[in-house]
Amino acid sequence: MMSTTSYTIEELASILKVSKLTVYDLIKKGTLPAYRVGRQMRVDEEDLTDYKNQTKNVVTSQKQEKKQKTRPVVISGQDVSLDLLSKSLEGELSQTPLRLYNGSLNSLIDLYHGKCDIVSLHLYDGESDTYNLPYVKRLLVNDAYVVIHLVKRTAGLYVQKGNPHNIQCFKDIAEKDIKMVNRERGAGARVLLDEKLKQLGLSASHISGYHNIVTTHLAAASAVSSGKADVGIGIENVARMSDVEFIPLIEEQYDLVLLKQERTEEIIASIKKILSSESFQQQLLSLNGYKTDQMGEVLYESIL
Repeated sequence: MMSTTSYTIEELASILKVSKLTVYDLIKKGTLPAYRVGRQMRVDEEDLTDYKNQTKNVVTSQKQEKKQKTRPVVISGQDVSLDLLSKSLEGELSQTPLRLYNGSLNSLIDLYHGKCDIVSLHLYDGESDTYNLPYVKRLLVNDAYVVIHLVKRTAGLYVQKGNPHNIQCFKDIAEKDIKMVNRERGAGARVLLDEKLKQLGLSASHISGYHNIVTTHLAAASAVSSGKADVGIGIENVARMSDVEFIPLIEEQYDLVLLKQERTEEIIASIKKILSSESFQQQLLSLNGYKTDQMGEVLYESIL
């Protein structure tokens, strides 16, 4: 029969480097199993090892939770409105948010993986002729989240001054003598183009320059103004800053999405406060190309 090593209260106090009163308290709470041999309390080595391992797991979990709560607030998206929002949140949360400049779909995927807290979306869905919610509902099926409207913007085509190729719609991009500049995978502008081409029954093979990629609206406008491309996809307010003409085609919905967690409760409340303020809305209106009439409205809130 195998013998089991056991310890007295005095020995445990020495091993754990605590007082005998602390050991008695652990035993009383049932945290450390013990038994009596005559008038003496004893604890088996096996139970002491289990107690140590359980304590290690609790401490590790607490450290991970603390790390999660204290990491910077991360905002992902490319529009200048997010830079203004980040600045306002800095005052509300007493910390400087970290900005990532990823496209809409890539930002949503990062939110799914817990890499960011606030993401902006302008993802057009051709089947429903709506923005954002179809993508959010498909991806965040097991998460509680909130969708808050930020602004409406006009999206369309950048063309050279005078519009020498008379480009008026998405179908015109497929003409043989037209060369376009495209956006990267995951960008809202790329999703809009792909959805519109699908509606028209066109594929990438019909488009010259489809694989000519840039990563910002400004870079797309610059490629058109410099003559490297005849047309690009983008938003109106960037055209105002560039030497191009703009063909408006669709009013897109630009929304924020946040997961509903203990960590984000204060963030969500702060965003609602900021977006409802007249001063913040006036800042955006002064940039031109934005509509703020529904700013701050909760468009959808899931409950698990």
